[in-house]
Amino acid sequence: MAVVMTFVWPELTPEAYDAARGRVGWEDDAPDGFVMHVGWFADDGFHAADVWETEDHFTRFIADRVAPVVKGELGITTEPQVTFAPLYRRFIAPDASGAA
Repeated sequence: MAVVMTFVWPELTPEAYDAARGRVGWEDDAPDGFVMHVGWFADDGFHAADVWETEDHFTRFIADRVAPVVKGELGITTEPQVTFAPLYRRFIAPDASGAA
């Protein structure tokens, strides 16, 4: 069953996010089980909302591809505050596509 993953990561700056995005390359090589991602910055740090085929797909992506870059190369020491919920409904506008 598809899940919605949300997280808040206070330590992740715009510069660190952009560096991780470039090094991990998730926009060019989408991870297995990935459906969609949105991210934004607020006063309490970086927020993300993703849709994944399963929670396990997200967990493997973080362990195999993101953590080695974020923790190893970029030196981020904290963990995001992650929550999962079953996806009830997904709608994407017909003309929406690509990354922005």
